[in-house]
Amino acid sequence: MDQRPLRVVDPHVHLWDPARTDWYPYLSGARKIPVNDVAKMARPFDLPTYNAEAAGWNVDKLITVSAATGAHCVDEAIEMEALAESTGQPAAIVGGITPSARQADVTAQLDRQMTLQRFRGVRAMGKLDHPVPAPAVLQELRDRGLVFDLMARTDQLVSSAGALADVDGLLVVVEHLGWPRSAEPEEFSTWQEGIRALADLGDRVTCKLSGLAMPLGSVHADVLAPWLEFAIECFGVERCMFASNFPVDGAHCTLDELFSAYFEFASGLGADALQMLFATNAERVYRC
Repeated sequence: MDQRPLRVVDPHVHLWDPARTDWYPYLSGARKIPVNDVAKMARPFDLPTYNAEAAGWNVDKLITVSAATGAHCVDEAIEMEALAESTGQPAAIVGGITPSARQADVTAQLDRQMTLQRFRGVRAMGKLDHPVPAPAVLQELRDRGLVFDLMARTDQLVSSAGALADVDGLLVVVEHLGWPRSAEPEEFSTWQEGIRALADLGDRVTCKLSGLAMPLGSVHADVLAPWLEFAIECFGVERCMFASNFPVDGAHCTLDELFSAYFEFASGLGADALQMLFATNAERVYRC
């Protein structure tokens, strides 16, 4: 198959300005994060920049995901809504909560974001003993019809699946293929066990095929293939979605190189699968 996907919906984009050190202290080095070279991703990244770097891929919609620390994630979501009102993008917003806060404060954060037309879900922005918030928080997300974007490392995936199993009906998106840390065989084996456990929770759990550039050191299709193949084997093509994770993965590749690698990998799966992975699955999950 030589034809690129007709449309792309990118479900994991950060639009940020590193000069806002209160929102993004890790981009200035004021807070440490597990990234090899923060400087390469610490660049202003706005909508015109994204559009220029995605030229040629017909990105129809993008979904922004919270990157501001702590309670700033709520104000960031509000800012993304204002951007969408003036430009039409993002088509959907994944905001944030600070799950270490009191339940009443988490509820207040959700209430503020529920006023946003494009608000679809949250990720946990703050330190936790475990990547899955308390059951009461998860139940509130479920009852509001929100998606929970799971940020869990490889060795946390099995326990995360156990915690998420207790809240039936909660919609979950596994970020960045479970955030693998390296390409080592032991890491791959641990990751496989965790991905299988999450996939076994059923149709309510979906997986973002993204975030592999840093741990693997490459975006060549043959390097990505074992990870992508196993995730699709577990979740099925209807429960996976390609995502860019830009500008974070931009420290290792261009957007064109990344999308080209995804396309090379998926080109043998057929036109229907290609559109599901590049567009329609993300639209369904994030209702955009």
